[in-house]
Amino acid sequence: MRSSRTVPALTLALLLAATATATATAPVEAGTVARAAAPVAETSPTGFAAVDALGQNGTTGGAGGPTVTATTTEQFLRYIDTVGPLVIRVQGTVDITGKQGVRPNKTVIGVGSSAVVDGGGLDFHRSYNVIVRNIRFTDAEDDAINVGQDSHHIWIDHNEFVAPLDGAVDVVRGAQYVTVSWNWFNKTDKSMLLGHSDGNGGQDAGKLKVSIHHNFFDGSRQRHPRVRFGEPVHVYNNYYKGNAVYGVASTMNAGVVVEGNHFEGVLHPCYSASGYDASGPGRLVQRNNAFTGSGTCETNGTVSEPRTYYAYTLDPAADVPALVRAGAGTGKLGA
Repeated sequence: MRSSRTVPALTLALLLAATATATATAPVEAGTVARAAAPVAETSPTGFAAVDALGQNGTTGGAGGPTVTATTTEQFLRYIDTVGPLVIRVQGTVDITGKQGVRPNKTVIGVGSSAVVDGGGLDFHRSYNVIVRNIRFTDAEDDAINVGQDSHHIWIDHNEFVAPLDGAVDVVRGAQYVTVSWNWFNKTDKSMLLGHSDGNGGQDAGKLKVSIHHNFFDGSRQRHPRVRFGEPVHVYNNYYKGNAVYGVASTMNAGVVVEGNHFEGVLHPCYSASGYDASGPGRLVQRNNAFTGSGTCETNGTVSEPRTYYAYTLDPAADVPALVRAGAGTGKLGA
């Protein structure tokens, strides 16, 4: 269950300013106000990355192992390729190329608010129990983060993604038990793909279990996410703002639950019954979402309930813009 988030008391002036900001984007539900202060960051994942499965008790990353600090490319690449648990603190800018593999039982966490991985990305191939937090990924020449080939228990939290050539975060080839939370997708194009092709149902059906919550899809264009085969994919409490192509696409009989999100200026919040591009229809259930200057969310069929896997608490959709703006991205971990 998601840990409680205590928000400091606001002065009257801040309260009025926060309420005015929320009113400008969407009506505020009676008896509620938008939260202007950043929520306390979770210390462990919620959603699918927290589920006990596949011999793994949630996702703990490098806990129990030594802590090291990477300030150079050579150090960073050596540490992520080390066998055994390791907490890797990234300080400053690390330049890499291509997609670099990360071994199991790692925490990769940025120091302060200025940790950057530039030019390349992270790759998970039969890896597990990895945490990636508080890093700004810039100009990746392929994917910024690729969770693939039966990897599981991966937590991607409080990062920022800027201008990857391909996906910002992709989850493909039978990967599962992944949580993507509190990230800022800053004007990205192909933000998040779950299931890499229409022909991979044999590996992906019944897997690709992913929770996507409290992310800021800020002027990003598409794939928030685009899903093939996976079920359930749980998309909740995200802030969609000015997404030119679409918000969520459920295709190839995927099962997606979309709830408690706030869509602002999104012509096509959801595709499902009509499929998308060359991919056939998927299933999608939507509930408790807010649509401000947006189209309607296309629904289709029924989907396995995320609550059969884990408990969670839903924030009101009216609160989501202020909450996510305050809490998503780097520099919010308080350390």
